[in-house]
Order: sequence, then C-alpha cells, then structure tokens
Amino acid sequence: MKFPKRFSEKPWYSYTVAACAAVLLYVVLTRLSAVWGAVCTFAGYFSSVVLGCVLAYLINPLAMLFQRRLFGGVKRKDLGWTFAVALSVLSVLLLLALLLGTLIPQLVDSGMTFAGNLNGYIQSLQNLVSQWGLAEYVDLQTFLDSSENIMKTLTGLVTNNLSKILDVSAEAGKTALTWGMALILSVYMLLAKERLMNGLRRLFRALLSGRSYRAASTFLRRCDGILIRYIVYSLLDALIVGVTNAVFMTALRMQYAGLVSVVVGVTNLIPTFGPIIGAVIGGFVLLLVRPVDALIFLIFTLVLQFLDGYVIKVKLFGNSLGVSGLLIMIALIVGGNMFGVLGILLSIPFSAILDFIYRDYLLPALEARRRKKPAAPPGGTR
Repeated sequence: MKFPKRFSEKPWYSYTVAACAAVLLYVVLTRLSAVWGAVCTFAGYFSSVVLGCVLAYLINPLAMLFQRRLFGGVKRKDLGWTFAVALSVLSVLLLLALLLGTLIPQLVDSGMTFAGNLNGYIQSLQNLVSQWGLAEYVDLQTFLDSSENIMKTLTGLVTNNLSKILDVSAEAGKTALTWGMALILSVYMLLAKERLMNGLRRLFRALLSGRSYRAASTFLRRCDGILIRYIVYSLLDALIVGVTNAVFMTALRMQYAGLVSVVVGVTNLIPTFGPIIGAVIGGFVLLLVRPVDALIFLIFTLVLQFLDGYVIKVKLFGNSLGVSGLLIMIALIVGGNMFGVLGILLSIPFSAILDFIYRDYLLPALEARRRKKPAAPPGGTR
C-alpha cells in the first residue's frame, strides 16, 4: 500500500501555513483586548501554581543556607533537606507575623490619633491660610463644623455600600486563599526539588545536543546567580536600613518607630523611587503627631539614603551586577509600564541579564560573523 506524502512535503503546505498565520495575526491585532482578556483568564487558573513556583524560588536560598549550616551533618540528605525546608517556611511565617503584629496595632493607633486630632489639624491649617492672606479663597470652617459628624457619615457610607464591601472582602479572602495554596505548593515543590531538577535535566538533554545543553546550563546558572544575589542582597539592605531607622527613632523617642521603620525598609526594596515613597509616608505619619519629628526624620532619611547608596549597597553588591545607570533607568521605565510594581522590582536584575547577554553572546556572535565575511577584492567597488 502506497502512503501519500506528508503534508509538510506538499507544495501548498508553506502557503497554507503563511495564510493561517496571517489570519491569526489579523484576529489578534483587531481583537487585542479580547485576546488579552482570554489569556489573563486562562493564566488566572494557574495563578496559585505560578505563585507557588515564585515562593519556592525565593525560599530555596534560605533552605539551602539552613541545610549547609545546620543540617549538613545529617546522614540522610533528604531528611536534612526536609528539616531545612520546614525551618525556612517557619522562619518566613514568623517574620510575616512579626511584621503584621508591628504594623496593625500602630496603624490603628495612628488612625485613632488622626481622627482625634482632626479638628486641631484643620484649625491649624486654617490659621496658616489666614496668615498667608488666603482666607477669603480657602474656608475650612465649614468642614471644621461638620467634622463632628464624620463618624455618622462613615457609618452611613458603610451601610449604603455594604454589598461593595462584601465583594471586596470576598476578593480579599480569595486572594488570601490563593496565597495560602501557593505557599503549600511551594513546600511540595521544595521537597520534590531534586526529582524535579533531575527530570528537567533529562528533558533538556533529550531535546538539545551536548554543546547546546552545556551552553543553556551555563546561561541559566548565570541568570539564577544574578537573580538570587540581587534578591538576597536587596532583602539584607532593606533589613539594615529598616533596623537603622528603628534604632534612630527609638533613641530619639519618636512615636510609631516600628510602623515607620517597616515602611522605610519595605519601600527601600523599590529601586530609585522607593526611598522617596518611604520618606513621604513616614514624614506624613510623624507630621500628624509632631512636626519637629517629621523634619528630623526627613533629614536623617537623606543621610541614611546617601550612606545606603554609596556605602552599604557598594559593600553588598560590589561590582557583581555592573549595570550602567542609563540601562537601569530604561529598565525601570519599560518594566514599570509593562508589568507595574513587579516590573520595577525586577528591573535591575533583568537589566543585568540583558547586559551580559549583549556583552557575552550578541557582540561576540556579531564580531565572529564579521570576521567570517570574505574581504572585498582589490580594486572592487565600495
């Protein structure tokens, strides 16, 4: 029996593929919002899995550290790794509990202080406006008279928007459940790390030639080293900045030292603009309590950020990333526009990855291609 030729060997095959690709591209471009919505909906089904992979990747360095330093003497490596993973997850949960235990009471206290002193804030602002000669244009007395009914107004807003509040609460519960499932998945992934890595190695060895496999392994190891180094050093830098700020505020007996220091440390993770955000939030919180403390805090923040940028970060990162400031700014703008806060947070490591791809892969390939080109014959046209 004679079988027909494969479709790929028939003369009309390439034209058909090109036509289908053109139609698909036209549909995607004309229905871009609908296609993107469908992609986001489909990706949402795997949100817990993706978050689990991210959490496992972030917890893995801590687990490896615990395994080396604390459980290196355990004869069964799998048992030592299990202890290391359990201790890492427990450490992360304790840190989160400590942060929330510090933030929530001080947030409530700050809100109550603001509500209790609202009339005084408005009166002070009205006096300042009067001193500047703007009283006829800005009148806060009406708001001052009605500020006594703020709690009634807030109660009415809650009653009238109860359905929206329930929707937001349900969405918050869904988000919390997603993160909880992601944390559980990350633990399973970490415990099965060796088996998963062996499976991936076998798959890539089967798909790639020996030379391509070694090149891909080297490339991925370099990318992994850049990401891990950046994440670990950034967290350590944020911890140093937050603790230093807490010690300073506690020494001067400023209020809300824990709340402001946590905000300063967390926002310090955001490249370039994070310290400014932390300074504005911390200064505003202290301004509600004592304006002099706010001024001292802002001056100290300027000094601390100068030391952080030119001493602490230099000691931590050294020249390990070696990325130019221009490339970082471009990565910040593009990453922020494309992926929001996540793009801003990952802009520096990805710019470092792009930089070494350009220097170590693209440029050598172009130079080698240039050298292989035959020289023009003598007397030939230019």
